[in-house]
Amino acid sequence: MTLQQDATAETALTAPAMERYVPDPPSEPELAAIGAMVVAHAPRVREALVAQLVRLGAEPLHEAGSAGEALICARTWGPCELAVVDLDLPDGMALPLLTDLGNLGWRRVVVLASATDTAVVDAAFRRGARGYLVKTPQGAVGRLHRTSIDSENRLRDSESRASRVRGADGLIKELSRREVQVLRLVAHGQSNKEVGARLALSALTVKSHLSRISRKLATGDRAQMITLTMRAGVID
Repeated sequence: MTLQQDATAETALTAPAMERYVPDPPSEPELAAIGAMVVAHAPRVREALVAQLVRLGAEPLHEAGSAGEALICARTWGPCELAVVDLDLPDGMALPLLTDLGNLGWRRVVVLASATDTAVVDAAFRRGARGYLVKTPQGAVGRLHRTSIDSENRLRDSESRASRVRGADGLIKELSRREVQVLRLVAHGQSNKEVGARLALSALTVKSHLSRISRKLATGDRAQMITLTMRAGVID
């Protein structure tokens, strides 16, 4: 072996390992696990909710069929990132459950309700619910409606149109854009004062808008006004 060949071989043997290291391609970032609890009495509804949350990567996932079972889970496992509570529980304790979950540190609670349960949804927001899902009579679950971002988007959407609603007397009446804005916020559980602050109106002006809506829809019941407007697809 010549001196040149010997030097080349020695260099190859003593070259730093990093010169021959080829790094692996970066892996896909993993999504952080999101713990959740589903509280629903009907198995079909519970299964639908669980399936949606599993697709979103929820883990761990706890299930309960009543408010009592939900409280056991809540105390055993501690606050998770999300709780979905069907307001139609057999023990009639869905609303108190929302208060209990809040006291136990559960900060993100979404309720499940039918489109006609407006008064109950209103009460749920007052007890800390952050959003609601609408279920059909067949148990299907619709998209999430939040109290903040979605309501802002609906307010902007309503600027471009007035809406027609069939009143309690069967007559179709047209609500103005402002009346739709007011009723939409009322449907989210806001008081006259809160609606006024949101729309830069006085509480008295908000009350006047609601009075006009009442006359148009032939009902003085706010829950029924909301139900009629939801049924017409004006708010959801």
